Amino acid sequence: MQSMRTLPLIFAVICLGGPGATADFSDPTWPCIQRKVERLSVGLMWPHPIEEVTLPKQTETAMKDLVGRFTLRRLELEEIAPTLDDFTAEYGTDRALLGAVFARTFDRLAATRTTIMKGIEEYSLSQIAMAENIGETRTEMDSLLAADSPDYDRIDALEAQLDWDERIYVDRKQSLTYVCETPILLEKRLFAIAQMLLNAAES
Repeated sequence: MQSMRTLPLIFAVICLGGPGATADFSDPTWPCIQRKVERLSVGLMWPHPIEEVTLPKQTETAMKDLVGRFTLRRLELEEIAPTLDDFTAEYGTDRALLGAVFARTFDRLAATRTTIMKGIEEYSLSQIAMAENIGETRTEMDSLLAADSPDYDRIDALEAQLDWDERIYVDRKQSLTYVCETPILLEKRLFAIAQMLLNAAES
């Protein structure tokens, strides 16, 4: 069985691209420093085959509650540990059962991550479009100012629009760090959940 001590190393390779990894800005839909990993692999986090399990209704209900807590990001995993202890005390530590818990948790958090990454892509394209608009506004202002009879009303309107667009652009750019960290935080959470469940299965 793959040692859980290797999981943080695997995580670092996935998220950072290995030693010497640098940001690749060739993809205009990905503005983040972190390397773009479109899909996660459950096999890199759970080192056993995921088995199909048929559960009694009571077990199924308890599993849904546990998975719901794991996927609720505002809950720290330390807060969920007692619920996991209660679950394993009641329903056992069978690896197939805990693998099913992880598989369901993985599916939900991976879907959330995909939605967030699509949002980042749209965010990036929006920033590119706004940068182009800012450039066009500046060009028009320069042309108007260079005219023999400048249209100052139009220049004033363009200046106000430019100030507004630049402020929005900068605010969005400043929030980019948090936006880009979110997929990484989800990956970290999944790895930590996998380790919790593996520990429970081995105890």
